[in-house]
Amino acid sequence: MTLSEEVLRLKKERDAVILSHNYQIGEIQDIADFVGDSLYLSRKAKESKAKVIVFSGVKFMAETAKILSPEKTVLLPDLEAGCSLSDSITGEQLRSWKSEHPGAAVVSYVNTSAEVKAESDFCCTSSNAVEIVRRIPTEREILFLPDMFLGDYVRRTTGRQNMHLWTGDCFVHTRMRPETVRRQRALHPGAELIAHPECGCTTEALSEVDRILSTDGMIRFAQETRDPQVMVATEIGILHRIRKLNASTEFIPLAPDAICPFMKRNTLEKIRDSLRDLKFEIQLTPEVMDRARKALERMIA
Repeated sequence: MTLSEEVLRLKKERDAVILSHNYQIGEIQDIADFVGDSLYLSRKAKESKAKVIVFSGVKFMAETAKILSPEKTVLLPDLEAGCSLSDSITGEQLRSWKSEHPGAAVVSYVNTSAEVKAESDFCCTSSNAVEIVRRIPTEREILFLPDMFLGDYVRRTTGRQNMHLWTGDCFVHTRMRPETVRRQRALHPGAELIAHPECGCTTEALSEVDRILSTDGMIRFAQETRDPQVMVATEIGILHRIRKLNASTEFIPLAPDAICPFMKRNTLEKIRDSLRDLKFEIQLTPEVMDRARKALERMIA
């Protein structure tokens, strides 16, 4: 029996569903029931009739799935699969920041811990952050966290002047600087450039980026484009999926070393062990889940 066959057997025995983020290694994406961004996967977890959810991603994603599906067993194959962006702010730090801006609306990117979501008014994704900010009354201050590049993009897009940004970032996306864009532009002058709004290049080299897209937006673009070459500015795990969706276009990573070590901690072996031993289960207090769920439901609404 191959490792993949063993995983599928255990999945059936445990009445489980396997979710894979777009940045996971190819062999995990290939065996997963659903592949996508964190919110899409959490929705699929909620819709699924399965009793056990194996979330092949990072910890905040598994927490989000648990918040939306508290009655289910949610497993993370590797507890060390964290996120530098999520770790850039704690619940205590957010409470302190809120005290400096009483009455401000707190908009938290979904890339945050359950504790931070519980202190937030709204959650958002990279694809709906602009819309959510636009729905908040213009006279109300906004605290946007934790990604300063996404926040800067939203602030410039909406023209919102009373929007304060937390100084957090994703170290993988931050390394994609304007000079990276210009170097790759010189090598591939005819290629369209699509970039995730977390990228450092979206601030200083915005005029050189053709499209700012979330990971799901990149997936849709990849399905539709007929361009011969497209440069992709995000974590390179997404290339596995978009190349399968569109073999006629050459998808080129803007930064071939844009690899998240946390995302890559998950392996098929760890997924097998997670299913076999029911580890590692995500545990959250009912109080934190209830408060965090309100911010997520406002986003979905």
